[in-house]
Amino acid sequence: MSLQPDQAIEVFYSYAHEDEKLRDKLEKHLTLLRREGVITEWHDRKIGAGKEWQNEIDTHLNSSQIILLLVSANFIASDYCWDVEVKRAMERHEAKEARVIPIIIDSVDWQSAPFGRLQALPKSGKAVKKWGNRSDAFLSVAEGIRLVAKELAVSS
Repeated sequence: MSLQPDQAIEVFYSYAHEDEKLRDKLEKHLTLLRREGVITEWHDRKIGAGKEWQNEIDTHLNSSQIILLLVSANFIASDYCWDVEVKRAMERHEAKEARVIPIIIDSVDWQSAPFGRLQALPKSGKAVKKWGNRSDAFLSVAEGIRLVAKELAVSS
């Protein structure tokens, strides 16, 4: 499935900075989707010098069609992730403006969170760090994101 660049689905990463290494690994596993023009990706490390960080985050949080929540204890403990990004992501999800996908990266109590009723990745909501081979976990995530991106591209 290859889309034109203007049809690519924008993906927003909401994550705690303590989990940046796992976000980087996930980003590598989504490289083929990016190369095929299926998705474009954005996270706060792409904010350029001199730009207002909150405005940049808000812009992409409001324009992305897929919002990935990289769920861990760090994420749940982050006031910014919880109070700003999760709140806005769920508002957009409820309004059917975006698809929120929880990516469970570490074992944490998340089922009663506002996103707890959403189908999580990897398969069965098993935390990435619990998989014997993390590449298998990230493959499961990439396959799930590919399916969602394809579904969103068809419906747009």
